[in-house]
Amino acid sequence: MTDREQYTPGPASGAQVRKDGEKWTLILVRELRHSPEKVWQALTDPAHLREWAPFEVDGSMGTVGTVQLTWLGAPKPLETRVTRADAPKVLEYNDTRWELESFAGGTRLTLWTKLDRRFISMGAAGWHIAFDVLDHLLSGTPIGRIAGGDAVKFSGWQRLNAEYAKQFGIAAPNWPPKPAQK
Repeated sequence: MTDREQYTPGPASGAQVRKDGEKWTLILVRELRHSPEKVWQALTDPAHLREWAPFEVDGSMGTVGTVQLTWLGAPKPLETRVTRADAPKVLEYNDTRWELESFAGGTRLTLWTKLDRRFISMGAAGWHIAFDVLDHLLSGTPIGRIAGGDAVKFSGWQRLNAEYAKQFGIAAPNWPPKPAQK
């Protein structure tokens, strides 16, 4: 059995939301056993991002400038401006901010990202799984990217979506849509 077959996401944790209008800010915190430099490389290098993130880029995100960012399942790339790249501490682009802080021999990684409020628990579930995949990758036991449509079908995603919705005080979205019963 492979590590991916054995992988089950843990309970929803380390997340909060800031509610403001139609776009809410999802804040996720994860403590990783890896140095900020190693985590920074995984956040900025296109080859590393292809292994764990729900998007791909056509260039390094480690410097201020423009890259083409393509979300998995999206029909075309988005021009994305990296506005801050202070290695290995802060990375900002679009409505996303990453902070890396040395912590207990590893890194406390914090993600702030603005999402449509209707999909905030889905985003939390997806990023939760992406962070797990990232941790496996950095530990030398990659399990392969689980993102986009694959994440929604993955065992544990529905549970995480419901758990995060409950934590955020919202109804879990009906996703994937279930057919109407007659």
